Amino acid sequence: MVKNEIGRILPMIVSLDFDFTKAEKKVAKYILENTADIIYLTIVEFSEKVVVGEATIIRFCRKLGFKGFQDFKMILAQELSINSQSTRIVSDVLDTNDSLKVVGEKIVNGGEIAMQETLMLIDYKILAQVIKLMEKAKRIYFFGVAHSGLTAIEAKYKFMQLGMKVDSYIDNHFMAMVAATLDKEDLVIGISHSGRAVETIKGLEVAKEQGCKTIAITHHAKSPITKVADFTLLNGSKEGPLQGGALSTKISQLLVLELIYTRILMNRRIIIKNEKKASELKKKEREAIKDYIS
Repeated sequence: MVKNEIGRILPMIVSLDFDFTKAEKKVAKYILENTADIIYLTIVEFSEKVVVGEATIIRFCRKLGFKGFQDFKMILAQELSINSQSTRIVSDVLDTNDSLKVVGEKIVNGGEIAMQETLMLIDYKILAQVIKLMEKAKRIYFFGVAHSGLTAIEAKYKFMQLGMKVDSYIDNHFMAMVAATLDKEDLVIGISHSGRAVETIKGLEVAKEQGCKTIAITHHAKSPITKVADFTLLNGSKEGPLQGGALSTKISQLLVLELIYTRILMNRRIIIKNEKKASELKKKEREAIKDYIS
């Protein structure tokens, strides 16, 4: 839930798109396109502008974890005052009339926004649990298709550097075949920005049937892939009509993986450091005993 987590409201509204009714999507669209104006509207005025009932607005706010519209506005106002860039979430969508310079600027801005959104959307308690699962897993498999498949391949080579037994599959037939051979000691991570990739979802379903733990990396909090995942990690970036497989999406997916990789690497260095300290302590104890005896 978003409540009391300033900075997450706008990214989470985008991420929860699958969970909204048609009327609630109208509310979401208006908020994203008129963010700065919302905090000055009463619920009656907002209802008239969006042409939905007040009850719909209240339900919308409660889906985000707020008691009601007033509670929602208060946190949104704090978010806007802290992060003046929040309203850029939908303002960097590419337009066919954009010059090459503007396109370049929007791509760069999109990457920056995607990374910030990802850091706001990630549940760090769940991330910590995922890291523990990956450290304990006998084998780790990354599933993904299309652009998310490329991320899956990169993930494979990334974690191989840590000496982990890891592989990636981007073909739907191989996903299902491999998933059917796994067991409870294995871990499957499905990557799908939309959360609707049928092949990846099927792969996770089959793996889950074998007793595997499953993880989803997606942008949409209530998308189909989250229904077959034990844990879900959200990445930022909403792709516009001209941005299928956008760089910002790739960056946000890789950021999630980089956080996991870095933490595992840090944990290993801590273990090595502690082992070194323990070894030095034992050496000193042996020397002390030797001196005492002599």
